[in-house]
Formats: sequence, C-alpha cells, structure tokens
Amino acid sequence: MSDLPQSPQDLAAIYRHRFAGKQEYRLRVWSELVERVFAAWIPETATVLDLGCGYCEFINQVHAGRKYGMDLNPDAIRHAGADVTILPHDCSQAWPLPNASLDTVFTSNFFEHLPSKKHLEETLGHIFRALKPGGRLIAMGPNIRCVPGAYWDFFDHHIPLTDRSLAEALEKNGFSLERMIPRFLPYTMSNHREYPVALLRLYLMLPLFWPFFGHQFLIVAKKP
Repeated sequence: MSDLPQSPQDLAAIYRHRFAGKQEYRLRVWSELVERVFAAWIPETATVLDLGCGYCEFINQVHAGRKYGMDLNPDAIRHAGADVTILPHDCSQAWPLPNASLDTVFTSNFFEHLPSKKHLEETLGHIFRALKPGGRLIAMGPNIRCVPGAYWDFFDHHIPLTDRSLAEALEKNGFSLERMIPRFLPYTMSNHREYPVALLRLYLMLPLFWPFFGHQFLIVAKKP
C-alpha cells in the first residue's frame, strides 16, 4: 500500500515551517516526558523504534540498547543522534526489519497523519510482526473527542481517532491493552504558548488535572 498524500519534500517543508524556532523548547519538553513517563516502559537494553520520529526528540533521548527511527521526512537523518539508525520508509509497506526484532515501538502524534484507516491497519500489522512476544507499542496522539474542530487545524491530519477507536483497532490486530489514558497531555506544543518546563513536570505529577487539560490519549499495548 502506498499512495501517500505528501511527498518527503512536502513533509520537510511543512515541519520546517511548523516547528521553526521551537526546537530547543521541544527538546526540553521531550526530555521531561522521556525521563518521567516513557522510560518506565522501556528497558535500557531494549531495541526501540520511534515511528514517525520527525526531528528525533524522543529517540535521541531515550536510553536503549539499539535505536531506530522511521520517517519519510528527509530532515530526520539530520537530527538523528549517532546511535540512531533512520529508516526512510513508508510504514504501511512491509518493514525492512526482521519479525520479532523489536522490544518497543513508540509513536507520538503520527497515526492521524496516515492517509486512511487502511494504511493505519497495515501499519499496526507491521508493528505487531516486528515486535517480540511481550513487546510494547506506546502510542500518543490527539483525541478528536476532546478537540473536535481544532483537530483539523493541521493540513496533514487525515484520520480522526479517539482512544477508543485506536484501542479497538489494536485489539483487532492482536494486541492486548496494558494502559489507556483518554486525556493525557494538552493538545499541541507546535503553535501555542511555551509554558515553563517546571509546570509540565508538576502536571505530570498530578494526574487529577489530566481530565481537565489533557487532549491527547496515551495507550500502551502489548503483543502477547
């Protein structure tokens, strides 16, 4: 399956414009998220793939035995750390990795950019095959139930998803759900005020505030 709506050159142009001047702030935010949230699900010896890795803010900072990033944006290679292997690959096509070779697949704000639910289902199938038994998919993304109109403010959003619809697709493709948080982080870091990172740290420590301010879901699913 192919027929993607944006070329690699389109992707590079969109994200250079969207994240212009925000890279330093995004790195600080991702440092907090990796340390305080995601590291708990990723052993330091794990083989990890960051799907839709973008500018590699996650994969560069996570501690793992072997690290991959998959993205068609040619700028991903420029931002990747020396220990990260970039796969410039259409994720809905068969992956250039052996079956049962990954411990963790992480993806943030990516599934909604795929052009159709068929592309998403093909991608979930490739993730399932690439994960080892017991391996995890960690997926974060905007919950259209919480941000109905604003979801479409980004030109490259195509699939409307909620935590429930993605959970249903995951279970259909063989995953078991380990953790579901319908409201986790605020909607976006790309075009809003840059709040102090200390405020994010406090927010992560106080889950009682997540239902009020969270507009992105977080799902952790396992391959049995």
